[in-house]
Amino acid sequence: MRVKRFDDVPEREVEVEGARGVRIRVLISPGDGAPNFVMRMFTIQPGGCTPYHTHSWEHEVFVLSGSGEARQGEKTYPLEKGSVVLVLPWEEHNFRNTGDEPLVFLCSIPIVEDGSG
Repeated sequence: MRVKRFDDVPEREVEVEGARGVRIRVLISPGDGAPNFVMRMFTIQPGGCTPYHTHSWEHEVFVLSGSGEARQGEKTYPLEKGSVVLVLPWEEHNFRNTGDEPLVFLCSIPIVEDGSG
């Protein structure tokens, strides 16, 4: 078993084309001994967004605070504290902060062989 505090995990800027005002903490990963999943915490500043993208794995999101929207195709879905999101493999998607405070969410993904998880 491994126990730690989220704020002891270094936070870094997401430096991917299309990302604005996004920071990430990798809370649990293979480096911690996790064999199947990676848990990440994202913080998106007001007006910020993740890139609109797709990938071969699913991920699950749980919104901790703030407000925003998830986009998939032409549809947008409102997000607020307590919202949960399932993004299926190959669904184009992004997350955007539409509020006045940081949008913070947990995102879990499987560990994938191409090193993306």
